[in-house]
Amino acid sequence: MNRPQTQEYPEWYDKYISLVAGDVIEILEKQVTEFSDFINSLVGKGDYAYAPGKWTIKELIGHIIDTERIMVFRLLCFARSEKASIPGFDEDEYVAAAHFNDRSLLSLSEEFLLLRKSNLYLIKSLNDEELAKSGTSNGNSMTVKAFVYVLAGHIMHHVNVIKERYL
Repeated sequence: MNRPQTQEYPEWYDKYISLVAGDVIEILEKQVTEFSDFINSLVGKGDYAYAPGKWTIKELIGHIIDTERIMVFRLLCFARSEKASIPGFDEDEYVAAAHFNDRSLLSLSEEFLLLRKSNLYLIKSLNDEELAKSGTSNGNSMTVKAFVYVLAGHIMHHVNVIKERYL
């Protein structure tokens, strides 16, 4: 799958898409275990936030899971030719409403692993025509293929954030 062109997604997604180098499907597959293992390596640090008002590690992992679900929902809608605009979401409100700090890192790791495995079945089933389809979410046009790249890059971005600011 070739990298999406810049006109296939809103500019702010470039911070994720630009991180993806190589075969995006292979990266998504590796992230299943690599990211789950990374989460598991953070045991004992899940409730840490690097500054007042910042998310804890558990909340950040929960945000990643929520975002994966939302992006794959959008991807599915567009691949199936949905004409209605998909609403945006406020990541801070979602995290505040989710009580991720009540959960264990192990449960969040397992949830991510199962979610990504399931999402890969859908992504791998898409043909070139479906990957090229686009739709509107949060008032912006985006292709299915761009969402695939965002999924991979979003994990990479947040792993970098955890390493730089939390560890």
